[in-house]
Amino acid sequence: MDLGLKGYKAIVTGGSAGIGFGIAQALVREGAALGVCARDEPRLAESVERLRKEGGTAVGVRADVGQPGEVQSAVDRVAKELGGLDLVVAAVGGHEGEPWIAKTTSDDWAKTFQLNVGHSVDATRAALPYLRDTGRGSILFVSSITGWRPGPASSYAAAKSALIHLAATFAQELGPYRIRVNAISPGSTGDTEGWIEYRRNHPERFSKFLNEELPLQRLVTVREVSDIAALILSPRGSGINGANITVDAGQYRPHAIRFPSEV
Repeated sequence: MDLGLKGYKAIVTGGSAGIGFGIAQALVREGAALGVCARDEPRLAESVERLRKEGGTAVGVRADVGQPGEVQSAVDRVAKELGGLDLVVAAVGGHEGEPWIAKTTSDDWAKTFQLNVGHSVDATRAALPYLRDTGRGSILFVSSITGWRPGPASSYAAAKSALIHLAATFAQELGPYRIRVNAISPGSTGDTEGWIEYRRNHPERFSKFLNEELPLQRLVTVREVSDIAALILSPRGSGINGANITVDAGQYRPHAIRFPSEV
């Protein structure tokens, strides 16, 4: 299916690895020009080179999204190099500190919210002057199954939940500018580094998790998540706005890790 993305210009934060890189690949396959933003400069350079070898137009911008000013600079630089901007994907995520509330600090929570929610707001604000001019702007926040099914870490779960509501709220606020805003909530994604490592280190727990929590007895893949992300962003997905789209293979609990019995 041709998603109609040829000639579109996009920025993907956290686009050098995992789901972020998968979405960058999906957009390149559909003919979009890409700006990839990431903190790890060597990995960023390698990812941009891979995208170019796949036939895409791609530029890399190093930025730490934990610093709001760097998000603004990254968006401006990508828009300048690509000659505009149509699509924004906020894919950076994670949590700071321990997963358990008794072992976290207020600073851990603040950093976790900036990493997930704050940077998404910063990217949206920075991109607005460009997206308002196109009449075809589309923004996608990468949330998580943890954003709507409780699971560790608490700070991460709360931040991902906030992204889902933020997408719905921004969709109302930015609709008059013909800018769509959505969230995507991947389930546990089996070919990301964290899950590959977990499966290798805890084979019995992983097998139990598959059997008890996933009706298809498998995790989703980066490609499955990325293909849906590209559809949501594209003109073929133009009726999707303010939504949270789950891609989780029917997963029940968000992780094999359980909350502790004592705090």
